[in-house]
Amino acid sequence: MTGQLIISGLTIGSIYAMLALAMSIIYKASEIPNFAQGDMGMISTYIAYMILVVHGWPFWMAFAGAMIFAVILGFLFEFLFIRRAKEPNILNLIIVTLGFQLFLYGMTGWRWGSDQRRLGMPFSETDTINVGGVVISHLGVATILTSIIIMVMLWFFLSRTKLGLAMKAVQQNPMAAEINGIPKDRILGISFAISSVIGAMAGMMIAPITTLDPNMMWDPLMKGFAAAVLGGMTSLPGAIIGGYLLGIIENLFGFYVSLEFKSVVAFLIIVLVLVFKPAGILGHHYVRKV
Repeated sequence: MTGQLIISGLTIGSIYAMLALAMSIIYKASEIPNFAQGDMGMISTYIAYMILVVHGWPFWMAFAGAMIFAVILGFLFEFLFIRRAKEPNILNLIIVTLGFQLFLYGMTGWRWGSDQRRLGMPFSETDTINVGGVVISHLGVATILTSIIIMVMLWFFLSRTKLGLAMKAVQQNPMAAEINGIPKDRILGISFAISSVIGAMAGMMIAPITTLDPNMMWDPLMKGFAAAVLGGMTSLPGAIIGGYLLGIIENLFGFYVSLEFKSVVAFLIIVLVLVFKPAGILGHHYVRKV
């Protein structure tokens, strides 16, 4: 039974890891926790639904359309709102992300209503694979593999491409990067676009498990934020580890302790981590010296 719980935890933990990774990319680049991340993924999933179900196009076209929309949405959010903020501080920018989240939520409700829909996927949740008594659905396998592919591609991008190295330079020292000719604002826009794409992929993995509706990303976003805090908001590997750990801990707690308080685990983790290790498992806590 424990093995089954761990596998199920890894499946949902893959989604938490993707959302934690998306939030950490933005936080490393700008020190902003982007609370609009969830609804950006939600509305991108609605775009996939429109292409797939309403227009009847193939899944790969729906997926590509959602990713393109996510890239544009990420760029526009950074360009129109984050970059244009007058004399911004962190609190002001957090409020901007919350305002954009509410805007997307309201616009989705206005355009598509609050009806719950199903997003068809080529991977079935009912078809399963049995390995040594541990059962996992085809959708679960696809979710885990998708998260791993994203992580490998992101690692390759950040460590093996000039643009990725420029992003790392801006994340480590924005002023020094700008002095050396790296366009900080453009790099920040790219960071938001990449983060938006990862959030959209998480949304497309969540929709078949639950339902497609305007509220679908609220709980996963909070869990993703908790995972990022657990692993370290300044560490991309830490955010990934935090996502998988949270998924496993949540499942084990729900089975062995209390199913009613299963959702509380993520928020308890946030409190404990902030009290005892504010930087997270792999994060670094910097102290300003004057």
